[in-house]
Amino acid sequence: MFKAVTLSGLMLAALYVGGAVALSADGDEGVRLEITEWDVPFDGGRARDPWVDAEGRVWFVGQQTHYVGRFTPESGEFERFPLEDGTGPHTVITNEQGVWYAGNRAAHIGLLDPASGAIETFVPPGDGRRDVHSMAFDGDDNLWFTEQGGNRIGHFDPRRRAFTMHEVSRAWARPYGIVVHDDQPWIALFGTHRLATVKGGEVQEIDLPRAEARPRRLDVASDGGVWYGDYATGHIGRYDPDSGEVKEWPAPSGARSLPYAVVMDGEDRFWIVETGVRPNRFVAFDTREETWTEAFEIPSGGGTVRHMVYDPARDAIWFGTDENTLGRAALK
Repeated sequence: MFKAVTLSGLMLAALYVGGAVALSADGDEGVRLEITEWDVPFDGGRARDPWVDAEGRVWFVGQQTHYVGRFTPESGEFERFPLEDGTGPHTVITNEQGVWYAGNRAAHIGLLDPASGAIETFVPPGDGRRDVHSMAFDGDDNLWFTEQGGNRIGHFDPRRRAFTMHEVSRAWARPYGIVVHDDQPWIALFGTHRLATVKGGEVQEIDLPRAEARPRRLDVASDGGVWYGDYATGHIGRYDPDSGEVKEWPAPSGARSLPYAVVMDGEDRFWIVETGVRPNRFVAFDTREETWTEAFEIPSGGGTVRHMVYDPARDAIWFGTDENTLGRAALK
């Protein structure tokens, strides 16, 4: 068993230099964004892929130094749950069963009990890379996940401890970002100009109109439209599952945008972080009005923001940066 390392507020003060609130301004569509960042007091950089639990605590992973972290915004307390060296955790999500993380370099899904620090691991079947990448729950708390190098989309039933693996037929399709909407998974195939889903036990691929497009992450609007960021050429797009129509728009910074982290907020604004711009910056596309907001720069610069999550209870977006900060972008 592992023991969590807890940093008190006083200890944190010695280690924590940042936390400045910046860039609260009116956007073109009346949107205000207030960005706060906290320096993560653990070595290694690349604090990433936050997740907000039911109590408002923020979970994240240290990919390079192999830990799961927990942050309590009200107290400013950071806690560290060590993982085995070589785990390379990528994504973390939580439910009543515990804290689930993607053991990207160690070919497993892990379940952490934060009370005891105990970890149970589950290894997807097969002889390939099994590099569990991104994960999402369905309505029954089963896990859907991607394997970028393994070129597979997986489903894990925790109650039966059972995996169902779906091979992507195109070589090096690189299944990357994943979301689940109405119990249906949607996947960005980063090595191609395609999206994918799984229906009736079969992988279905959706061609995007431009062969040079490379969708990396995605989310779904309230009307069921699937929105994605095209990392390669600086576009966003919408796929309509009912009609099959795809429509695209250039990002504000054009080809140098490199939209990586994306998320849909409660007003169906599709937020992206332009990671090709220094400093990285937030900007949102109003999917109802088809207009862009003003851009909001990240105080630390961001380095690269790889993933973010929307917290509807507090109307805020949480993100991690390669500058080893954890950030909150509060909508005002």
